[in-house]
Amino acid sequence: MSASNTKVNLLDFSHEAMKEWFASTGEKPFRATQVIKWLHQMGVDDVAQMTNLSKPLRAFLQENAEIRAPEIVMAQQSADGTCKWVLRLADGNAIETVFIPEEDRGTLCVSSQVGCALDCTFCSTARQGFNRNLTVAEIIGQLWIAKRTLQQDPKGERAVTNVVMMGMGEPLLNFEPVVSALRLMLDDNAYGLSRRRVTVSTSGVLPAMSRLADTLDVSLAVSLHAPNDELRNRLVPLNRKYPIKDLLAACQSFLDKKDTQRKHITWEYVMLDGVNDTEQHARELATLLQGIPSKINLIPFNPFPDTRYQRSSNNRIYRFRDILQDSGYTVMTRKTRGDDIDAACGQLAGEVNDRSRREIHFARIEQGH
Repeated sequence: MSASNTKVNLLDFSHEAMKEWFASTGEKPFRATQVIKWLHQMGVDDVAQMTNLSKPLRAFLQENAEIRAPEIVMAQQSADGTCKWVLRLADGNAIETVFIPEEDRGTLCVSSQVGCALDCTFCSTARQGFNRNLTVAEIIGQLWIAKRTLQQDPKGERAVTNVVMMGMGEPLLNFEPVVSALRLMLDDNAYGLSRRRVTVSTSGVLPAMSRLADTLDVSLAVSLHAPNDELRNRLVPLNRKYPIKDLLAACQSFLDKKDTQRKHITWEYVMLDGVNDTEQHARELATLLQGIPSKINLIPFNPFPDTRYQRSSNNRIYRFRDILQDSGYTVMTRKTRGDDIDAACGQLAGEVNDRSRREIHFARIEQGH
């Protein structure tokens, strides 16, 4: 075994990457499986606890490796049971992770970037600007922390059964670290989640969508929010680069590459009062998605400071839903969870050292410059 001058973070390794690292030190690859189990199944944070490793190997790891996840600086629990953790990163930035407990599942909403490089106008994270991509350790560390924390809950263990890459950031703009973290989520030696219970949400980064389909079998959710290009260009500026026609073709291609019977695209549609929530919008959306196996999530808008949007009324949301259901679609109206702790969809902000200077941009707009 050869030592290095810089400690590696064991949470940064996928299973295959850890095998390669052990091989480079002269160790047998099966040691990687043992360490992966200790890290992700057992949740240990100290190499000394890995008792089935030899003493020389433990000594080597203590000298050359560390187990370093983001630090919990604030934990909040909503009246509805939703938990939000603010996690401090080594560089001083902070991200947010949310756990949503339900009767039949426990869903963890995971961040992929510090802030967001996109500029969706109805999203608090986008308003914060962008700093950088997260590392594998910072992505999988959110699940590692959630699992350890929930197991210590005095009210009884609550398990993470589902993961959605719907937190801060656009996952497909941080492709390699996100995929490595997803592999750990699916790995039976790590978290062993079902591929149907791991979802990547994207605003429509088409080249990366194709690459994801070729790389990993997970579920896909697409932030659509409008049934035509003119409106989506305003709400999701990425649409100017990848318009709806191309997005739909990419989604169909994604489905064609899946080998499962239960395959569909989940479309996310935030309901903005007087903007995208009319009966005509609903009929247009029903026509647009014809031929694509679809599940549509209608998301009541969750307000944040200085936003110009308002939430659609319940009557409008229900009428929109009914039109889609009458057209044969499976439609879910998402319950607003955690809005009393700013943990609801679109509200995550964290603390971002904004390299994109987006906050200055918004301030100038508001001042009329």
